[in-house]
Amino acid sequence: MVLVTGASGLVGSHLLNALLQQNVNVRAIYRGGAPPQQYTRNMEWVKGDILDVQSLSEAMQGVDYVYHCAGRVSFNPGDEHLLYKVNVEGTANIVNACIEAGIKKLVHVSSVAALGRIREGQLINETMNWTPDTSNSEYGKTKYLGEMEVWRGVGEGLNAVIVNPVIILGDGDWNTGSAGIFKNVYNEFAWYTEGVTGFTDVVDVVKAMMLLMDSDITGQRFIISTENIGYHELFTEIAYCFNKKPASKKVTPLMAEIVWRVEGIKGKLSGKKPLLTRETARTAQAKAYFDNTKLTHYLPQFTYTPVKQSVKRICAELKKRYNLT
Repeated sequence: MVLVTGASGLVGSHLLNALLQQNVNVRAIYRGGAPPQQYTRNMEWVKGDILDVQSLSEAMQGVDYVYHCAGRVSFNPGDEHLLYKVNVEGTANIVNACIEAGIKKLVHVSSVAALGRIREGQLINETMNWTPDTSNSEYGKTKYLGEMEVWRGVGEGLNAVIVNPVIILGDGDWNTGSAGIFKNVYNEFAWYTEGVTGFTDVVDVVKAMMLLMDSDITGQRFIISTENIGYHELFTEIAYCFNKKPASKKVTPLMAEIVWRVEGIKGKLSGKKPLLTRETARTAQAKAYFDNTKLTHYLPQFTYTPVKQSVKRICAELKKRYNLT
């Protein structure tokens, strides 16, 4: 029996499908309302919350392996408390519940934000960690602190592996998360930055997680990144697949600094979350390069899907999902 947290998210939902295709018995946690539609006879939904210790203990009864995909992503200063509750306290609860239940192995989904993404001129690898100098993101700090809880669990005898994906591309709700990139390009958003970062396919993230779970590897973390490419290059490739006009107006660093301040004022006056924050503005301008070789060294059978191939498939899936022309 495998337990999945965050099963309604981009990674979690794709992981569920992949596990069920292999006829694995899966239990997934849902928080409120009616449980999601049952997938197959191998699928069981249980009501719970990673902030509810008792519900976690009950959810792990009879479970052998745990994929912890649940997490909060936000760069809004007003969400800091929630980030700490979910990404740090929630992960600590998962680790404690795994130890108590005698779970054989935990795969924890972290982020490259935990490594410190603002490292101009350096190749970022798994030996690095978040510091105030290498990231302007409270989100990254909470993911780093969440990893510290996993390492504590390893020290107490828990078999665990951490994955650090870059920006994940995949078919999902494009009103939230990284799938919003595709929505913006489809709507012919005109602006781009000269920033560079890593991108990877959600299918590859899931494949790597499952291979790591099935291996004897423990006490390690792995960057999952297909390619380091510019935002403009990615936006142009998506626009080509959607047959839309690509972004053509460059956002300069000065312009970004002005816009996030204006958005902050508008957010305070309207009570709505700003479209751009200091963290997102500066991250979009940064040129971050990630070393993806450790994963393929430990898993020689693993191969990445080229970003162009991923974009083509995802655009086709989104066209079908949203009845796009």
